[in-house]
Amino acid sequence: MEQITLFADVLLPLPIKGTFTYRVPRDLNEFIKPGHRVSIQFGKRRIYAGIVRNIHTNVPQDTIPKYIITLLDEHPIVNEIQFKFWEWLSSYYMSTLGEIMNAALPNAFKLASESKIALSPLFVPDKSLLNKSEYQITEALMTNSKLTIGDITNIVGYKKVLPLIKTMIENKMLVMEEELKDTYKPKIKKYITLNKKFHGEEKLHVLMDDLGKRAHKQLEILMSFISQAGIPIEDDFEISQKELLQRSGGSDSAMKALITKEVLICNERIVSRLDTGNLSKTIIEVILSEHQEKAYSNIQSHFSKHNVVLLHGVTSGGKTELYIKLIFEMIAKGKQVLYLLPEIALTTQIISRLRQYFGDRVGVYHSRYSQNERVEVWNNINGNGDGNNFDIILGPRSSLFLPYDNLGLIIVDEEHDSSYKQYDPSPRYNARDAAIYLATLHGAKVLLGSATPSIESYYNALNGKYGLSEITQRYGNIKLPRVSIVNLKEEHKRRMMKSHFSSVLMHEVTDAIKNDKQSILFQNRRGFSLRIECDICHWVPECKNCDVTLTYHKFSELIKCHYCGYSTTIPQNCPDCGNGSLKMQGFGTEKVTEELGLLLKDARIDRMDLDTTRGKNSYSKIISDFEKHNTDILVGTQMVTKGLDFDNVSVVGILSADSMLNFPDFRAHERSFQLMSQVSGRAGRKDKQGTVIIQSWKPDNAILKDVVNHDFQGMYHRILEDRKKFLYPPFYRLIVVRMKHRKTEVLNHASTAFVKCLRDKYGNLVYGPEYPLVGRIRNFYIKQAMIKIPKGMNLSEVKNYIHKSVSITKTVSEYKSVIFQFDVDPL
Repeated sequence: MEQITLFADVLLPLPIKGTFTYRVPRDLNEFIKPGHRVSIQFGKRRIYAGIVRNIHTNVPQDTIPKYIITLLDEHPIVNEIQFKFWEWLSSYYMSTLGEIMNAALPNAFKLASESKIALSPLFVPDKSLLNKSEYQITEALMTNSKLTIGDITNIVGYKKVLPLIKTMIENKMLVMEEELKDTYKPKIKKYITLNKKFHGEEKLHVLMDDLGKRAHKQLEILMSFISQAGIPIEDDFEISQKELLQRSGGSDSAMKALITKEVLICNERIVSRLDTGNLSKTIIEVILSEHQEKAYSNIQSHFSKHNVVLLHGVTSGGKTELYIKLIFEMIAKGKQVLYLLPEIALTTQIISRLRQYFGDRVGVYHSRYSQNERVEVWNNINGNGDGNNFDIILGPRSSLFLPYDNLGLIIVDEEHDSSYKQYDPSPRYNARDAAIYLATLHGAKVLLGSATPSIESYYNALNGKYGLSEITQRYGNIKLPRVSIVNLKEEHKRRMMKSHFSSVLMHEVTDAIKNDKQSILFQNRRGFSLRIECDICHWVPECKNCDVTLTYHKFSELIKCHYCGYSTTIPQNCPDCGNGSLKMQGFGTEKVTEELGLLLKDARIDRMDLDTTRGKNSYSKIISDFEKHNTDILVGTQMVTKGLDFDNVSVVGILSADSMLNFPDFRAHERSFQLMSQVSGRAGRKDKQGTVIIQSWKPDNAILKDVVNHDFQGMYHRILEDRKKFLYPPFYRLIVVRMKHRKTEVLNHASTAFVKCLRDKYGNLVYGPEYPLVGRIRNFYIKQAMIKIPKGMNLSEVKNYIHKSVSITKTVSEYKSVIFQFDVDPL
């Protein structure tokens, strides 16, 4: 019987549109399925791991398809719901499916080819015709059929081997191949057992006598094994090799000798990397207050009519208890729950709370996990892992992409937070909005939670698109913090400032330390000094790749660019005028921490920002030290504003409110209110009202008064009026198009042509082109245009016309190299 010829549409991890059709080898016909990874050749030489989207029998008419090289997985790693989710993201956020695939998959799944060098079949060995390096390479390849470029570098002993390899390829001595490199490696643990032929006391005595004569170190390992196993030794007794070496103090070589002699047997086993912490459940029931119970009933009632409910609860109102009760209900129905958080730091506290209720049913997924750990979480959710599958996943926006098959509830905590938005690279998606679509695919419910909801979400709730449930009182009837504004003009005028700290703030922080309380100080800039400046000619050091000043970091003694990562040392003299006096202007979290240490010498001060939290466990350590009261003052960027729960914090200081309020963006006031209200909410727990000190040069600003009065409604209605007047969300949708090129002249002409094309159709709804706040990053000049789209206008048609305008612009050969980037619903 003749076998059917199958073809597969394969998605590649590249920023190109659509899928590519490959022929399925007939021996794979009965195994291959959508969602499988396959290795395929793309172009003349490159090999990639693609994902099969569809399998069909339609013969391509315009091309002869290449064969799939091999199947990479026993089971599909992507399911149909994920594909639909990817396709929606691609369409809505104007990204390619390859970009979505890159964002979705752990890097260890995204295999790419690695250059391998082999001897050419035409090569005839003749030592007399080879130089020293050529001889070394060809000799090595006669022993090893293939070598990487890195291997060859080590063989010849110098780094610049590519010209040599190129010459040898041209002379038909070598050929270059591409092989797929799999970066995922399961964790292997070695377990030691005693060879059964040595079981029994007599046999053991003979063995020990023999080893005692000439192998004392081996005997020590054997004796340690016996002491752990006991006599008689059970057939199935085993101990990990690592533990045995630690207990015996033996060496790897002695252990290897015992295994070579077959005295000990080494068994290798794949084990999980996932740290599930304390697996035992210690709490089995959630007890709600009267206010929480009312909010919970409202949520349940709204879920009968709405798929999305907004929970608007004051800071410390007890939202987490409501989340936990809802999770109990969902997993009792056999459903999965995704619990989204804006910051990795928050997972440290929340995971310990969830595990008290749910034990090892809770998994965590985020970027601080290694690539191999992320693959194991993925496989666990996909049903291909070892042990129990997670019912509850906790994580930031990347956890949206895991292979769920039965989601019942998605919780988006701190739904207003801008960290849910992906900025670079594409896709520039908002995890809150994407979560709502993902829930639709699963028939699941979404609960958005925040003490300071986004204008858009609150508007949707008030207008009936979402359900709305509210908690108006703090848990345990704790009072909201007392918020005061300090006028920095007056403080400086009266010479009451101590460095960057007002007399009022210093008094409160000092008083907190005396009373064994803790403080949090918020400064939304990291680094030591925002810039260095010559006090004669006012020269400032700028990034050589970007149009930004460099920030001084004292710990590393470098000035750094926070956009491209460029860093350099501080010049001894001003390069423009030669002046040797360079002053530091502005201040970041590093400087705040140092200055506090000088002013409060006995205080224990820690810092939480991007620089101090790069390690996998750095968040946990900082938070744990603060929880255990090993830290008196925690200084931080917006990481400290987001939902962290500390019982002993009595004082919160906001060092520079104006830097947030003055940011040139239509969301600046909304975001300022959210940040200041959120960090204020860290103050005051249990027995005492907290104190919040806001330092500002403009104490009469309306937003500051809203924060003082905890007046979300006042802020909301005032900003909503401005948004309506100036055509901003929630009344209009926004799409920003960024154009980038290394030459300003090309960029200026191309951006003008593109905007003209848009304006021909949409008129005054198109704004720009203009330079953004930072007009050059990584040596690319940037211009941007914005289109405001009324609610009644067809969004898909607008996006299609934007794509068409890009194509028209690129018909000019000079503009083909201009990069266009799309940001739908920018934040």
